[in-house]
Amino acid sequence: MMETLEQYSILLVYSAMAIYALAFISFALDLAKRSSQIKADEVAAAPAELVGASVSGRSGVTDAPVVATTGAAGASGADAGPKRSVTLRIGVALTVIGFLLQLVGVVLRGIAAERVPWANMYEFSITGTLLIMGVFLVVLMRQDLRFLGTFITGLVLILLGVSTVNYYVAVVPLPPALDSAWLVIHVFVASLGTAFFALGGALSGIQLLQNRRETAKGSKFLNFRLLDTLPDSVRLENLAYRINIVGFVFWTFTLIAGAVWAERAWGRYWGWDTKEVWTFIIWVIYAGYIHARATKGWRGSRSAWLALIGFAAVLFNFGVVNVFFKGLHAYSGL
Repeated sequence: MMETLEQYSILLVYSAMAIYALAFISFALDLAKRSSQIKADEVAAAPAELVGASVSGRSGVTDAPVVATTGAAGASGADAGPKRSVTLRIGVALTVIGFLLQLVGVVLRGIAAERVPWANMYEFSITGTLLIMGVFLVVLMRQDLRFLGTFITGLVLILLGVSTVNYYVAVVPLPPALDSAWLVIHVFVASLGTAFFALGGALSGIQLLQNRRETAKGSKFLNFRLLDTLPDSVRLENLAYRINIVGFVFWTFTLIAGAVWAERAWGRYWGWDTKEVWTFIIWVIYAGYIHARATKGWRGSRSAWLALIGFAAVLFNFGVVNVFFKGLHAYSGL
């Protein structure tokens, strides 16, 4: 029975990956549609500008009202995007379906293991990516961040692909050191923090592109038309900052809970284990990011780079430290 549940869990995770791939394509088509729409608006605006110039030249009037009503899509930032795009709605719907399939797959893994499904790298991967997608969908209820769909579904697809190919292990009993209530609290909160950092990292990456575009007008390299339809760099930075603060709160609790668990398991709060050190490094990076932006007035690209460095450290902690470094936290199951 347990083996059957485990097989169903794997099947559901693969099914979720297939749905996420379709969602990724839908979100990508929406971004392409945004670009083509801006181009069409510019072409339509060109004759109006000529007409306005002609009228101005004949009458001596310096204003051209016709131009003021055209090309608005390119100037209105996020409002210019095709909010009611069919591909965008399909992308969100597919993301919800994929999330539900993955949720059932994770739950079945836990039932098969008769414990929480995050005791090794494979389980942490499927649970962590589930939370990334869940946080994205919850945030969508408050903020229109659907333009991040391509980046979030793409990231989750990559992480799930790596985990299913390289990290999969059969269900096994818990090692004695992990048989604790702190496994439920510590790892789950760490996964939540990672989910918020992933969303903040995606926003910071787009902010960096938007900021360079705004400060380098006329640059052909940064002339991405779809950026005209996205929020400006200031709004992206503010959103990333708020989301990263939430992630930082969860990560702070992760650090504290880990120290308490370490004292219970090994008789000391801190031992300079590799995993402990990298957890602290991530905390320091994000603490520096929040402090610098709040008190030192760091804005623009410097803020974005700090956030991206922090998320890179999170990925390194997940994909390298957990797998290749030995220590007391070597519970990858590989």
